Amino acid sequence: MFARVKKSGKYQYLQIVENRKEKGKVKQRVIATVGRMDQLQAKGRVETLIRSLSRFSERTILVLSGNSEVLADAKKIGPTLIFERLWERTGIKDAIIKALNGRSFQFDVERAIFLTVLHRLMVSGSDRFCDRWHRDYVIDGIKDLDLHHLYRAMAFLGEELSDQNKASPFSSRCIKDLIEEELFFHRCDLFTGLDLVFFDTTSIYFEGKGGQNLGRRGFSKDHRPDLKQMVVGVILDNHGQPICCEMWPGNTADVSALLPVVEEIKKRFSIRSFCIVADRGMISADTLEQLESDDNKMLYILGARMRRVKAIREQVLSSPGRYAQVLEEGKSSKDPAPLKVKQVNLDGQRYIVCVNPRQARKEARDRDTIIAALKDQLKKGPKSLVGNKGYRKYLKVAKNSIHIDEAKIKSEARFDGKWVLRTNTDLSAAQVALKYKQLWQVERVFRDVKSLLETRPIFHRHDRTIRGHVFCSFLALILRKELDCCLDAAGHHFEWAEIKQDLKALQTVTIEENGKRLAVRTQCKGVCGKAFQAVGVALPPTIKEI
Repeated sequence: MFARVKKSGKYQYLQIVENRKEKGKVKQRVIATVGRMDQLQAKGRVETLIRSLSRFSERTILVLSGNSEVLADAKKIGPTLIFERLWERTGIKDAIIKALNGRSFQFDVERAIFLTVLHRLMVSGSDRFCDRWHRDYVIDGIKDLDLHHLYRAMAFLGEELSDQNKASPFSSRCIKDLIEEELFFHRCDLFTGLDLVFFDTTSIYFEGKGGQNLGRRGFSKDHRPDLKQMVVGVILDNHGQPICCEMWPGNTADVSALLPVVEEIKKRFSIRSFCIVADRGMISADTLEQLESDDNKMLYILGARMRRVKAIREQVLSSPGRYAQVLEEGKSSKDPAPLKVKQVNLDGQRYIVCVNPRQARKEARDRDTIIAALKDQLKKGPKSLVGNKGYRKYLKVAKNSIHIDEAKIKSEARFDGKWVLRTNTDLSAAQVALKYKQLWQVERVFRDVKSLLETRPIFHRHDRTIRGHVFCSFLALILRKELDCCLDAAGHHFEWAEIKQDLKALQTVTIEENGKRLAVRTQCKGVCGKAFQAVGVALPPTIKEI
């Protein structure tokens, strides 16, 4: 049975028609002629008839005539659907629930942590804003959560454990450590391990007191020595997966951090041997001595200080020998950077000298530009040059004159495009250089950490809440990395800003009239559909009865 419009003369009539079979053939029978279409539409009687008939339907039908109050509510569903799945797949949900075993809270701690992490992923803003932000999202289990619940959940993550046997010299062992270890063992099996570890640190400053112990003044990588800060260390495996994060007082020096981290990895993750890759800021004579002692015998690939270490500056860089080509120079700037290497053995130590010809040319051009400008400035008078750092290192000040230091220019040219590594591994020179270049993954993590931690001023007053605050950003990084891996496996490479925008565009619109409700899903835009396919999440139906 259906409705149709029948034209008769100059008018159209609305009819209700029935299909029926007679002698094997389908014939139509007009049950009723409702009336002329122009008259029915003028008086809104078509909608009235449909609404009347819908009372006898078992399925919801909404007819929006404008004669009654219609309620409509739009909420974002894309981010929740994607990251809820990854939350479970990475084992974060189970790890938090396990850590909560035996504890009693008057709210859902796991949901409070997920809400905080999702907020860090999607926007940069204070945790105080999260309490209002989630009203625009569909997230299960957060209806009764308030701002103080989020703070209490972060305090739980940073809560100190009674057993401090595996604690580092700089920080206490906390609930977040148990979760990190659970996540590590969730990823690993009998056939996977940890053979390569990347480690680096950064600083995060506070505009408040910064807790009881974490907030200290030290060397600021943010160029804010006037503010208290904390040091955050991140450890990645050879696949770029975050393993754990460390949080230390702001006056902790990089050179004192490497050995405790090595020992902590051994204890926490039950790993006897691995190779650690770290930047030159981690090196000291004492550190190298202990790494190579009979008690440790730790494999390492460490950046070396070319300018500060006399043996490297005068002997390693001057050592004769041909460079071996590792990566050819591409035609586009998007191609991998060119790379040449050579091995130098000095006093029983193995050094790898690396050079990027493209970077060498750039540094030479930049220096030539500075020297040319410096010569012009010298003609005008030397007084304006003394305070300029870019100029100052190329100047030689005599008793009554200032002139360009040609020896300094020649000396600086020796470092163009080069860096030096020190290693005790059996890897080839090319392999050592390529492994070290993977440290960019840690640098990218730190860029992400900084963006995820754009919540200043930080209002947390206690160390445990600060630790939980930073750890939520670390969990957000794990989810981002997992999404990147899914997209990469599917052959997709998208910008994070693009992914966020298109996921947030996916919404569900709930329409309600006279007690009947329908949920209408908006169309997938941009990369949203490919993200859902890569993660393996089915899109909700376009229209759904509630």
